[in-house]
Amino acid sequence: MYRCKVSLWDSDEPVPRAELLKGVAGAHGLLCLLSDKIDTEVLDAAGPNLKVISTLSVGFDHMAMDEIKKRGVRVGYTPDVLTDATAELTVALLLATARRLPEGVVEVKNGGWSTWKPLWLCGYGLSGSTVGVIGLGRIGMAIARRLKPFGVKRLLYSGRTAKSYAAEVEGEYVPLDTLVSESDFVVVSCALTPETQGLCNKDFFCKMKNTAVFINTSRGAVVNQEDLYQALSSGQIACAGLDVTTPEPLPTDHPLLTLKNCVVLPHIGSATYSTRGVMAELSANNLLGGLQGTDMPSELKF
Repeated sequence: MYRCKVSLWDSDEPVPRAELLKGVAGAHGLLCLLSDKIDTEVLDAAGPNLKVISTLSVGFDHMAMDEIKKRGVRVGYTPDVLTDATAELTVALLLATARRLPEGVVEVKNGGWSTWKPLWLCGYGLSGSTVGVIGLGRIGMAIARRLKPFGVKRLLYSGRTAKSYAAEVEGEYVPLDTLVSESDFVVVSCALTPETQGLCNKDFFCKMKNTAVFINTSRGAVVNQEDLYQALSSGQIACAGLDVTTPEPLPTDHPLLTLKNCVVLPHIGSATYSTRGVMAELSANNLLGGLQGTDMPSELKF
């Protein structure tokens, strides 16, 4: 059994910056959330004792990785365990957006549901459609597996390289421009990198069909939100569903929230009880492995 002294921020709300800088001083290990910015200031506040940082997330763009590497600090994260939950949420968001479920709920509650009308609340179906997945990694592939049984005719994907496992879903590796212009549903599931930052911009949306549905459950910064607003409000694309935004939370007066054809969720891709429990256990074991100088169950190699 490994014994250590734990300093805990006991709240669902993010730890205030001043408290984080104070609490990390002299620490040998740090367990953080996606909402905690782990930059040079935090690393300096921690000092030379810091051996390991364990993040309760699969993403790590909230951490200054170059500086962490320079200091020889090990990093643990939580890949794989949230794949299924995020894929399920992506499919749910796609269906809710394409079939206009949030609008339907509002109409029922505000008395807008009067009688049957031929084209009232019509949306877009998956059967016979072309779906494009940007980034066919773990989560992208899990999304593709779940969408195929809906009768998807073609499954396109783009990324750095073709994937042999794409054959399982009859995936076609195509250039990004082809995916964007030919897809009825465009699903973004790539990592945030310098190459993907702002990838979905005006030029991107202009290449999409005006009946196309855009879904992003990767990272908010992959999308230029001003360009997305223009595409949605002008009818350049049909609708969009987002589980990630910039910033998070999205201000309640943000233009995207005024649009009926934009469904925004509060970054709940991994929000199932079982997934969050497994993530917490993995994060703790990563931290303990780093503190003891032993193997970490999921260590980020860089």
